[in-house]
Amino acid sequence: MTINITVGSRNSPLAQAQVNEVLEEIRQHHPQLTFTPLFVETVGDKDQKTSLRALGKTDFFTKEVDDLLLNGSCRIAIHSAKDLPEPMPHGLSLIALTKGLDPADSIVIRSGVTLSTLASGAKIATSSIRREESVRKLRADFSFCDIRGTISQRLEKLNSGDVDGVVIAEAALIRLRLTHLNRIKLPGDTVPFQGQLAIVARSDDNEMEELFYCIDSRENVRRLRPGL
Repeated sequence: MTINITVGSRNSPLAQAQVNEVLEEIRQHHPQLTFTPLFVETVGDKDQKTSLRALGKTDFFTKEVDDLLLNGSCRIAIHSAKDLPEPMPHGLSLIALTKGLDPADSIVIRSGVTLSTLASGAKIATSSIRREESVRKLRADFSFCDIRGTISQRLEKLNSGDVDGVVIAEAALIRLRLTHLNRIKLPGDTVPFQGQLAIVARSDDNEMEELFYCIDSRENVRRLRPGL
């Protein structure tokens, strides 16, 4: 029997690539499933001024998508796992966490440039204190500025010369097929769940929980539910 599932997500190119990644994976297990994407702008997409440096685990990038779940407009939502708020909204549950892609961060620089040829005081764009500290381990003399927007908008700041480097998650570059860009992986740990994707559903939607169990990478969940 064919089941059509409406999928809520942010509407950025990266978010759409993430949806495609999850759907390709789940179809390997359940080829009978069909999907209807429902893409929306979140407050985090519309607000390009608020710094992310001290934002914490809020619903800045998830609220409008999760509202679609809560009002019945979609059956599942797909988020970057690192963007999930803590706690989760009442009535919603994380039903699967993908294995994900490379969790590293990279600093993207212009073609032909190297870390050593960047001038002292070169401007590096990142909205993360953690990422800034990682860059300082490579070159302590760089300067830093906040940056917001889609990956293409951030890279345009680099290409136009507004900044000399942009820190971007390696998983984002892979998903957007941008691994040809000149970049250097940053040392140190990254934020938990970076590169992984979260599938969220209403807490009472047992059908979705059972369907997506097969792509859940969480070992503790698999031990608790060996029969699925």
